[in-house]
Formats: sequence, C-alpha cells, structure tokens
Amino acid sequence: MSRRAFIRWLLGLLVLIAAAFTGLMKVLQRSVETQSEAKAGEELVLPKPETTTTAAAAGAQDEHSPLFSFMILSDLHISVYDPNTIKHMKQALDDIKQFESPIEAIMLTGDLTDFGGTDGYKELQKLLSAYKLPPLYANMGNHDYYDIWVDKKGAFNKETAPNGKTDWQARERFQKFFGLEKPYHSADINGFPVLLLSQEAYVQEKPEVGEGAWYSDDQLNWFKDQMSKHKDGKPTFVMVHQPLPPIGSDGGSHQLIRAKQFREILKPYKNVFVFCGHRHQDFQNGTEHYVKETFHFFHNSSVGRVLNRSFQNEAKEKSQGLYVQVYKDRVTVRGREFSNRSWLKEADWNIKLT
Repeated sequence: MSRRAFIRWLLGLLVLIAAAFTGLMKVLQRSVETQSEAKAGEELVLPKPETTTTAAAAGAQDEHSPLFSFMILSDLHISVYDPNTIKHMKQALDDIKQFESPIEAIMLTGDLTDFGGTDGYKELQKLLSAYKLPPLYANMGNHDYYDIWVDKKGAFNKETAPNGKTDWQARERFQKFFGLEKPYHSADINGFPVLLLSQEAYVQEKPEVGEGAWYSDDQLNWFKDQMSKHKDGKPTFVMVHQPLPPIGSDGGSHQLIRAKQFREILKPYKNVFVFCGHRHQDFQNGTEHYVKETFHFFHNSSVGRVLNRSFQNEAKEKSQGLYVQVYKDRVTVRGREFSNRSWLKEADWNIKLT
C-alpha cells in the first residue's frame, strides 16, 4: 500500500469512527429523553384510594350522626393559562382541609382540566399533592378530551385538529393518573356504593357525539350489573358529567346521550342519587339544581368557573361544590361557597330515605 493510499484509508476510517460515535451519541441522547419522558409519565399518577371505613360507620350511631359524608367537586378546569382556576381549587382544598364536619371521600365529576393535556394534569397533581386529603375518585368530562384541539405550538387550533392526537390518548392519560383500568369504575366507601361513569369517546373517534357523553354497551352493561348488586335500598350514588335530557328522550351534544337506557337501568331501584356537572350554574341564580325522578338528580355548580344563566363567568370570585351526608333515615345535600367558606341557603336539600 502506498503512502497516499494509506492516508486515504486512514481518513476513511476516521470518518467511519466519527459517524459511529455520532450515531452512538444520538442513541444515548434518545435513551435519556425516553427515560425522562417515562419518569415524567410516572410522576403523573395519584396513589390509588383505599376502601374507607370510619368510626362513624363502624360503630352504633344515633339518628343525628352521619354514616358517610363526601364532597363533590365538579368542573375544576385546571389551566396554567387561567390562574383563577388554580386559585379556586386551592380555596376548595383549603376549605376541605379545615372542614368542621367529616369528609370520607372527594368526588371529581369531570372537566378536571381545561384541555386534558399533560400540563393540566401536572398542575392538578401539584395542587392535590400539597394537601393531605381523603380518597379521591374521578370520572371524565368533555374537556378532558380537549387535547386534540391544541396544536404543536400550544395554541387552540380547530383547523388542524386532531393535531396528531387521539381520544384514546386522553383516556389513557386520565386512567393512568387515577390508576384505573377503564374510565368508569366503582367505589365502596363505608359500605355505600359509588358508581362513576365516564364518556368513552369524543369527536376524534365519534364526530357525532359533539360535547355529549357517549357510553358504550360494555359500560351500560357494567352499570346495570353494578346496580343489581344493590337491591337492599341502601343509598347508591352515581356520578356522571353531562346532564340528562328531558324524560323520554335520548340526549345529544352537552347531554348524556343514551339517556333512555340510563333511566331504565335505574328505574327498579329506590334511594338512588345521581350527580352531574357540566352546566357550571351558580347555586344562587335561580336555576333548577334538583329534579325528582325515579331517582334524585342533582346538578352541581363549578369549582373553576361559576356561570350565570347566560353562561357567562360574571362572578369570577365564586367557587362552589356540593357536600353530601348520609344518615340512617335521610340524605342531606348542601351547596358550599369555597371562596368565603359559607353554606348557600339556595342549595339545601334534605331527602328522606324510603
């Protein structure tokens, strides 16, 4: 081999070594990024709540003592782009932390974040982990699917939707956060059943649902099976997000879609309490918040944004929720204003058990 040929061979070898080294560095960098992403994903998980039994339920109680109490927080809409939603959630959690009455559980009935993305869940996790709270249970609302509207620049962009994202990813994000196998699930708290139903698709998978709650056959069969276990008349609590349409009709956008079947499943049972969110209506604006059907149907207000009858966030300082207490002979449902830690006389119901 001549000297010139040797030099060419040596230079070629150096180029190959450099290329191999560059490739190795890229592989290592991607590995680090993947591990970081996995770690970030792992961090967006809340501890799975355990079945709760308190002294109130375990021991003999008189008619003046509640057997079970819980708070319902609807429509949090946590968003890093709206500090007011974060402020209101802190007010609610501060109130719960210092509450003068027992709270065995907290129900979060959908629209947990404004856009259903990782940033919203990170902020929600930060809020919840700052407090020692009773077990949390949640279902999904339509806004928990909104990540499909957000483009790569973080802007709300309907023209480019679904922006490379899917409804499936939104469900997975929610389920992972709360440690669930499916978006619908049940809880047993102090011996009382709580069933949390979630919409299972949004407009990326089913454009026809709009902002409505679509439940699959599997979920409705599960719901029917769960209800069949509670024929003893003990109060049963059902959490949904979107409200029901008028009796005798199925719903559409902004409503529970398969409403006829939902009502038919509940018809044989007494002492069933159904709670929804979605409307954000102020407990003090004259809107109907309790409807008596074959079950007791309550519309919650909102933690993040309380709206007037024109669906405007006029009273930006307000933040509201429901407090439920179960006694041997009755259930009380009371509206709470978290901003000033007060009860709302316009939202105060005492339901006798039958």
